[in-house]
Amino acid sequence: MTLGFILNVAQITLDYFAAQRSMDEDIQALIEVSHNPASQIAYNIDVRLAEELLDGLLRHPATIDARIVDSENSTMAAASTSSPVSPYRWISDELFGSSRVFSRELRVPQLNNLPLGQLVVTIDTYHYGLQFLERATYTLISGLLKSLILSASLLGIFYLILTRPMLSVINALSQVKASSPEKIRLPVPPGHQQDEIGTMVEIVNQHLAAVDSTLAQLRKAENALKNYSTELEQEVESRTREISDKNHALQRGNRALVKAKEDAMRRAKARANFLASMSHEIRTPLNGVLGMLGLALEGELDATKQHRLQIALSAGESLLGILNDILDISKVEAGKLNLENIPFDLSSLIEECATLHTQQARNKGVELIAETDPSFPSQFLGDPTRIRQILNNLLSNAIKFTNSGNVRISAHYSEGTLTIAVVDTGIGMSKEGLRRIFSPFSQADTQTTRLYGGTGLGLTLCRQLIERMHGEIKVDSKEQKGTRFTVILPLPVYSHLATDSVGKLTETTELPKTVTKPQRPLRILLVEDNEVNQMVAGMLLKKMGHQSDTAENGLLAIEALKQQHYDLVLMDCQMPVMDGYETTRKIRENPEWHDLPVIAVTANVMQGDRDDCFACGMNDYITKPYNRDQLSAAITRWTAYSEPQ
Repeated sequence: MTLGFILNVAQITLDYFAAQRSMDEDIQALIEVSHNPASQIAYNIDVRLAEELLDGLLRHPATIDARIVDSENSTMAAASTSSPVSPYRWISDELFGSSRVFSRELRVPQLNNLPLGQLVVTIDTYHYGLQFLERATYTLISGLLKSLILSASLLGIFYLILTRPMLSVINALSQVKASSPEKIRLPVPPGHQQDEIGTMVEIVNQHLAAVDSTLAQLRKAENALKNYSTELEQEVESRTREISDKNHALQRGNRALVKAKEDAMRRAKARANFLASMSHEIRTPLNGVLGMLGLALEGELDATKQHRLQIALSAGESLLGILNDILDISKVEAGKLNLENIPFDLSSLIEECATLHTQQARNKGVELIAETDPSFPSQFLGDPTRIRQILNNLLSNAIKFTNSGNVRISAHYSEGTLTIAVVDTGIGMSKEGLRRIFSPFSQADTQTTRLYGGTGLGLTLCRQLIERMHGEIKVDSKEQKGTRFTVILPLPVYSHLATDSVGKLTETTELPKTVTKPQRPLRILLVEDNEVNQMVAGMLLKKMGHQSDTAENGLLAIEALKQQHYDLVLMDCQMPVMDGYETTRKIRENPEWHDLPVIAVTANVMQGDRDDCFACGMNDYITKPYNRDQLSAAITRWTAYSEPQ
C-alpha cells in the first residue's frame, strides 16, 4: 500500500510539472498565432479589427483578459471576462497561481525596428489546474484500488503458502508439556516435506533431540554433584568464617590507619601553622635588630665601632639564614614548597655562584674552578633560585672543608639530563659519615662540628630540593682524599618556540620593569604595628628623600587615606584590629584608591603568603628585614611612571 501510494505521488508530481509546461506552451502557441494579425492591426491602428481579434482570444477557456497596448503604453483595444468560481479553486491557485500574464512585442516584417506596442494576454490558471486535479484524483483513486487488490492477493497467497503451515507448527508447540519440552517432535505440514518449511521443522526436531540427549547427561551430572554438596557446604561455611575473621581484622587495621593518617595530617597542619606563626614572631624582632644595625652602619662611626656593628650584622644575617633553612626544610616536608618553571642561563648562574665564593676560597688559599662544556645549552627551564641555593650550599661546604688544593664545579648536559659535579680535595668523609650527612642537624662526625661549625641543615635542604625537582644527588668520598657531589636534574632546554608553554607552566604576577630614572619625593603611608620596624622603615624612607606617615593597624590606615593623599602604601600583613589583607580589600573597594600602589612588607615566608597578597589586591611583595635596595626598587617600580596629583 505504502509503495503504491509513493508511486502515485511520484506520478502526480511528474504530471504537475508536465501541466506547467503544457500551460505555458498552449498560451505561447495562442499568442504566436495572434501575433501577426495583432501587429498588422497595431500598424494600421484598426480598432474594430483589434476588438474582433481580442474577442477571439477570449474564446479560449483560460483567457480572462486580452489587450493591445501601443508604444506609448496606452490601451488601443481590450476585452476581458470574469474568472470562473469553484469551491476547488483555492487548490488550483495554490498549485499554479490565480492568474498569469503573457506579453509579446508587436512588429511588422517590413519595419522590424519600428515598435508598435505589445499584445498582453492574462489567463486564469483554473482551467489547467482543474484538468490537473481531475487527473490527480483519478490517479490516486485508481492507484489505491490497484494497491488494495494487489495487497489482498498477496495476503491470500502468503496465508496459503506460509501462514497456514506455520499455524499447524504453532499448534503442535502449544501442546508441549512444561515438565518435558524436549520430548516433543514437530509434525511436517502436508505438502511441505521438500520445501523450506519442511526443512526448518526437521532441523528443529534435530535440535530438540540433541537437547533431549544433553539434558539426560546433565541430570546424571546433577545427581553426581548432589553427592558433594554437603561437603562443599561445610567447607564453604568454614572458609566463610575464616574470611569473616580476617575481614574484621582488616577493618580494624584500616580504621587504625585512617585514624593515624588523620592524626598525622592534623599534626602536619599544626606544625605548618606553628612554623608560620613562629616565623613571624621570630623574624619580626630579628628584622628590627638587622634594620637598626644596618642604619647604624650607615652613620659616621670610627673603625672599631663599625667593625663591631658589622660583626653583629653578619651574626644576625647568619641567624636569619639558619631560620630560613629550617623553614625551607619544613615547607618541603609539608609539600608546600612552590617551584618556578622559567627560562634561565645556567652557565651564568654557575659563574655567579663561583664568583660569590671566590673571596672565601682565596682567603683559605684554595683554587676555585668553574667549567662547562663548549656545547652547553644557553638556557634551561626550571627554578634558578633553588638551583642557586643548592650550588651555594655545595660550594660553601666544599671550600669550608678544603684546606689546600682546589674546588671544581662542572656541568654537563646529555639526553635531557643535567649533571652538575662539585669536587674538592678536602678532608673527605668516612662510610659512617656518608650515611649521616643528609639527615637534619647531622654532620659526618662530632669532630667536624667542633672544628668547622655548621648546623647540618644545608645538605638536608639540598637533597629535599633536588628530590622535589625529580632529581637525584650522589656523594662519593674518601677520608683525606676529597669529596665529589653529583647533582642530576631532568631539566628541559628552553627554546624561544616554547614561549607559550612557559607562560602556561609558570603563573606569576607581571611587575613593571624597574627604571634607573631618579625618583621624585613621595608621600608614603607606612602601615606597621611594630615600633622598631616603624623606626627602621621611616629612617630608610627619609634617607631616600620621601615623606612617610605611620598607621599602627588597618583601621587607622583607612582613616589616614581618607584625610590625606598618598602616592604609595607599605602594608604589613599581620596586625591587630585589621590585618593587611582585609585592609587592602577595603582599599580596593573605594574607586578613588583603585590605582593606589600597595606593597606588602611582611616577615611571613611560608608558601601561599605571596599568593594571598596578590589575591587581596596588593601590587607587590617584599620580605623583612627592610633592605634599602630592595625597598627602593619596589617603590621605583610602582611610582616611576606616575605623575604627582
